[in-house]
Amino acid sequence: MKTKCYSVRLKSLVQITDKAYKAKSFDGSEDIIPASQLFGRDSDVSKSEAYWISSWILKKKNIQYSTKKIGWFNPKTGNVEPNYTVETTRHIPKQKSPIQTTINKDLQR
Repeated sequence: MKTKCYSVRLKSLVQITDKAYKAKSFDGSEDIIPASQLFGRDSDVSKSEAYWISSWILKKKNIQYSTKKIGWFNPKTGNVEPNYTVETTRHIPKQKSPIQTTINKDLQR
């Protein structure tokens, strides 16, 4: 099962135990993140350090984050996959008027 996660830019991320990290965001808020909910570094961000953290734990923690960049962690591959939105449109054909024809008496029963 894939886990929804957000790319979170952090000022610092320090490992305090084998099972927990202390995260500090740019607004000064700090909180402890379980190691099982940290899915690695986001390599697309170059100006600061950004990490993939699960969305459900961020709702419970006091860390500044944005919901703009969403990813899905796949445990089978160990990678974070991008979020795709698929829009489908339904084809509605144009209405056509029936053609008036004369009935061929030879073919009629």
